[in-house]
Amino acid sequence: MARKSKSKLSELYLEENKDQIYENALAEIQSFELPLGTTLRSVYDDQPNAHQRFMEKLDACIRNHDREIEKMCNFHHQGFVDAITELLKVRADAEKLKVQVTDTNRRLQDAGKEVIAQTEEIIRCRVQQRNITTVVEKLQLCLPVLEMYSKLKEQMNVKRYYSALKTMEQLENQYLPRVSQYRFCQIMIENLPKLREEIKEISMSDLKDFLESIRKHSDRIGETAMKQAQQQKTFGTALQKQNNVNYGRNMHLSRNRILESKNEITLKRTFEEDDEHEEEVLTAQDLVDFSPVYRCLHIYSVLGDGEIFENYYRKQRRKQARLVLQPQSSMHETVEGYRRYFSQIVGFFVVEDHILHVTQGLVTRTYTDELWNMALSKIIAVLRTHSSYCSDPDLVLELKNLIVVFADTLQGYGFPVNRLFDLLFEIRDQYNETLLKKWSGLFRDIFEADNYSPIPVANEEEYKIVISKFPFQDPELDKQSFPKKLPMSQSVPQIYIQVKEFIYASLKFSESLHRSSTEIDDMLRKSTNLLLTRTLSSCLQNLIKKPHIGLTELVQIIINTTHLEQACKYLEDFISNITNISQVTVHTARLYGLSTFKDARHAAEGEIYTKLNQKIDEFIQIADYDWTMSESDGRASGYLMDLINFLRSTFQVFTHLPNNNNDHAAMSGKVAQTACMSACQHLSMSLMQMLLDSELRQISMGAIQQFNLDVIQCELFASSEPVPGFQGDTLQLAFIDLRQLLDLFMVWDWSTYLADYGQATSKYLRVNPSTALTLLEKVHRGMKDSSKKNNIFAQFRKNDRDKQKLIETVVKQLRSLVNGMSQHT
Repeated sequence: MARKSKSKLSELYLEENKDQIYENALAEIQSFELPLGTTLRSVYDDQPNAHQRFMEKLDACIRNHDREIEKMCNFHHQGFVDAITELLKVRADAEKLKVQVTDTNRRLQDAGKEVIAQTEEIIRCRVQQRNITTVVEKLQLCLPVLEMYSKLKEQMNVKRYYSALKTMEQLENQYLPRVSQYRFCQIMIENLPKLREEIKEISMSDLKDFLESIRKHSDRIGETAMKQAQQQKTFGTALQKQNNVNYGRNMHLSRNRILESKNEITLKRTFEEDDEHEEEVLTAQDLVDFSPVYRCLHIYSVLGDGEIFENYYRKQRRKQARLVLQPQSSMHETVEGYRRYFSQIVGFFVVEDHILHVTQGLVTRTYTDELWNMALSKIIAVLRTHSSYCSDPDLVLELKNLIVVFADTLQGYGFPVNRLFDLLFEIRDQYNETLLKKWSGLFRDIFEADNYSPIPVANEEEYKIVISKFPFQDPELDKQSFPKKLPMSQSVPQIYIQVKEFIYASLKFSESLHRSSTEIDDMLRKSTNLLLTRTLSSCLQNLIKKPHIGLTELVQIIINTTHLEQACKYLEDFISNITNISQVTVHTARLYGLSTFKDARHAAEGEIYTKLNQKIDEFIQIADYDWTMSESDGRASGYLMDLINFLRSTFQVFTHLPNNNNDHAAMSGKVAQTACMSACQHLSMSLMQMLLDSELRQISMGAIQQFNLDVIQCELFASSEPVPGFQGDTLQLAFIDLRQLLDLFMVWDWSTYLADYGQATSKYLRVNPSTALTLLEKVHRGMKDSSKKNNIFAQFRKNDRDKQKLIETVVKQLRSLVNGMSQHT
């Protein structure tokens, strides 16, 4: 029961709960505030019969509302009827009022038409006025922009590009932002980058024109700069000379000549132009318009591309530097080629120096130094190569002068030039070589033109002319009356003059090298030593060796070298006067002329001996002995008498050798004695070789007798003292070997020879067994041949046989002596 009652209570509770849910749903539907979907879903989501029950509840609710509406209408119906009655009463008045209002409205409309027209006109004018005011305000805002843009265009037209860039900057930063909403402003903004690019292109084009212009004008710029540097140097030199004028008056005459030569060199080195001193001094700015590079630099700096411009400028200038440093292949042929080369280089670096000082950062000192070092290495290499082709000393000197001016000019602009002056010392050696070659030709011409005879002087005037050219002093000769002859030939003063001219020429190169007088003195002495020891010595040696130079010429050459040797001390004084360096200075070099001329004299003496021997050989070659003659002619051979006469006349020439003092007398006597002794020894040797000639198979005693007569003539010549100074029979000893050999055969004293052989007191001490054996065999063969021809004389057969047996015995003994000598050896 309890469970049943409990279930009934539960069902009752559920039923009441469902009714409450339906009522809530209806309340929500009536409120029109909440969404119906949710409410309806809550109703239909319950039991399957919920829809029917909800509809029942809804119908009940509708019936309730209908009853309430009916009650309310019933309550208000009388009031509604009363209101309708009142409204019907008012309708007539409303009609009347409507007519009145319509009439009033008509009349009001008619009266307001004119007002409306005036009002619309006023409104239109007010709108125009407002528009005008707005336009004026906008125009006032736009006019500065347009004026600035017009100014920009004008600046572009007149090529004021830097100002145009500044104007663009103002437009972009100040003016255009104010009117950025307008279409023309956008057009301007779009045009400004194009204008900048146009300015960059135009400025770059101007820069290229500028680079081309300075490339064309660099030689002119360099020429002007070098001329100005030369003028300054000339002016400084003139001042220095003016300060030293009193000192110069006390100098030797040769010093004055050197000063004049220096002046001539300086004037020659200056650039030759009309009215040079009156010409206006020009600078790089006067010759080239630098505004394009300034303008382009400013433009690129403003555009923020300054580094790009700097790199481009430096790259182009490096290319131009390489072109400038490239010489023409024929530059070494003329001085103008070198001058043009130097002018272009100077012009290039003058421009760079100007750019360095008037711009900020376009070029730096580091950049110019690097460029100069590169250029300097190339210049030195070019000058080394091309100067080596120069064979003309005048051209080398001009090149040196140009290098000095070139170096001085660039040094004035702050570029280091020490390496150029070091190069000049290399070129100096080459200059000396070209001088030596030139003077070698001059010496050869002098020697070729010389007649190798003493200089005749007819009067005092001619004598003074000669000694003014050559320092000759001879008190003994001065005492002689005119006409007279000086011992040397014409080549001596000419050689002396040319040596001094060589010193002048060497001095010309030493100018402006920034060296001390001591160094210049040392250079002059070294170059002069080279001239004497190499060039002049070689010319003398070649002269002595020439075939057409005879004994007379050789004797004169000995005399000439003696006087040139004496003149060396005057050359040293000459150099000292030029350089103002005393010869007692420790480091002063000495001239080697003494050894040069001594060597030449020795060579001439040797050539005299050689030519004498050659002449003797020529006479010997024409000797025509009949080696089979039975008896001699009773007189000496004709060729030998001619030879002796030649030797006599030749040795008389040696009396002309210088003997004005004891030393020269001793020297001349020694040369003559040596030549005479050499000739006699060579003659003796030649005669001995003639006897011992292997091609000569047999000799008769008659031929021996004839040969003996010739040797007697030689001995008589030796004893006649052809050259004074020999003691006793010294000269005759040259023929002692021949004399003892011929005496041995003429006397036929073999027993004495064989008995005394090897003893110091032997009568035939100079006869060698082998020599005696050779000649004896030839005589033996001659005797055998003679015996065969004289068979008809029977009475002589026994004597011949005995003599032949004696000869055979002597031959055996001589052979034993020869064999003994060979074994001993």
